[in-house]
Amino acid sequence: MKIAYSAEVAAALEAGQPVVALESTIISHGFPYPKNMDVAAEMEAVIREEGAVPATIAIIRGEIKCGLSAEELEHLAKSDGVLKCSVRDLPVVVGSDRTGATTVASTSYIAERAGIRVFATGGIGGVHRAEEGADGFDVSADLLELSRSRVIVVAAGAKSILDLPATLEVLESYSVPVVGYKTSTFPAFHSLSSGLPVPAVADSTADLIRIARQHFALELPSGMLVCNPIPEKDALSNEEVEALVDQARAEAVAAGIKGAAMTPYVLGALNRVSGGRTSEVNMALALNNGRLAAKLAAGLSS
Repeated sequence: MKIAYSAEVAAALEAGQPVVALESTIISHGFPYPKNMDVAAEMEAVIREEGAVPATIAIIRGEIKCGLSAEELEHLAKSDGVLKCSVRDLPVVVGSDRTGATTVASTSYIAERAGIRVFATGGIGGVHRAEEGADGFDVSADLLELSRSRVIVVAAGAKSILDLPATLEVLESYSVPVVGYKTSTFPAFHSLSSGLPVPAVADSTADLIRIARQHFALELPSGMLVCNPIPEKDALSNEEVEALVDQARAEAVAAGIKGAAMTPYVLGALNRVSGGRTSEVNMALALNNGRLAAKLAAGLSS
């Protein structure tokens, strides 16, 4: 697999220094311009503050990039035609010399092949809720890729618009280790807890590093999901989130939105109906995950 590395990322990997992979969908589809540039800069900054090197992954004009220049970040942030690119989309986007922003699934896939073991994101995809107008059982490719890319993904659980009990069941079926960081319950993205138990808990960063080391030492074929709840001061209540999600999903159903288009549409609607508050929450949880991922990467490399 041909990957173009930035000089900083290439040097860090060569020297065995800690590197944290970052997705690019959060830049092209998660926030409007220029807020998305602020998010990208702050994510990279918090990772550097914890002693690791950030490696934002994307496809730029047909080339798989690991570590982006300022010009490439701006291209992602400002361009209208950036494709949301999961694993199945890689040959099309690369083969047609187009620009694509990577999802959790495609970032995990590329990160493993780049030799990066830790990846920070906001929240993973999962199983969509069954509702009128849905076509069958809609499961995010993120879950499948977690079962086959040996990368540790740090996230604030799964996005709150999803069926969280079903998402945890699929992760169990795929033999993906799920570890709560200082929490015994599965985080619900915008809110602290879904109330659903996680199968394992790491009470400290040192505990998490030990578990992660064993994951790689055992040569398990899967990744691992580290569930890092949003800081309490930034969280929304479960009741607030549920009311906002119901409103946003009703809009999506009325508009005939289905399948892969559902998540970006509903997240955009959530930002609108909340008066921009959910975007601030998204920012806070992403930065929180970046900090933890950098600490984990540093611990694994020492």
